[in-house]
Amino acid sequence: MTTIRRFCCDDLLKFANVNIDHLTETFSMAFYQTYMARWPDYCHVAEAPNGSIMGYILGKVEGHNENWHGHVTAVTVAPEYRRQQLAKKLMQILEDITEKSYNGYFVDLFVRASNIPAITMYQKLGYSVYRRVLRYYSGEEDGLDMRKAMKRDVHKKSIIPLKREITPEELDGCCNWWLEPIIQQLQYIQGWKILVPAYLLRK
Repeated sequence: MTTIRRFCCDDLLKFANVNIDHLTETFSMAFYQTYMARWPDYCHVAEAPNGSIMGYILGKVEGHNENWHGHVTAVTVAPEYRRQQLAKKLMQILEDITEKSYNGYFVDLFVRASNIPAITMYQKLGYSVYRRVLRYYSGEEDGLDMRKAMKRDVHKKSIIPLKREITPEELDGCCNWWLEPIIQQLQYIQGWKILVPAYLLRK
């Protein structure tokens, strides 16, 4: 029987099988730990009876006024556990938290423009493309910002497609709260001059 529970630090030592997919974004340990500390109710794993990690979701709540929303930072399922609707269950948990705990207007996520299987899955879950972000991934590949309106957005204003493409620098809610302490420490120790691509500032 599959158990869905909150992500914990021990999971960081046993989720390599999930991140093996080349389309899955992998972050530093500090990144995952920050999410667990700041938004623990947005971080969940699906665990198999044998204790292995089947999949996980990381997210957060952000924005202001009518841009107040839940954001899916990462959702992925290990290859051997796919086609069991695990991603759907994990997404539903995040949507429920956004709606019931934070009263958000919508949930959004970013996906590679070339990742057709993921785009199709999100569309089946009720998401639609809101805008295209040029060179969002590593400054090379475009990203699609997909959204799903929550009940609070009665008139579905949040999902009306933007009529033009944008650059990463134009992203609303763009912030580097999680990069600043890391960069400052590296600069202090090594004297490095670090140029951070804009796409990294919004996860």
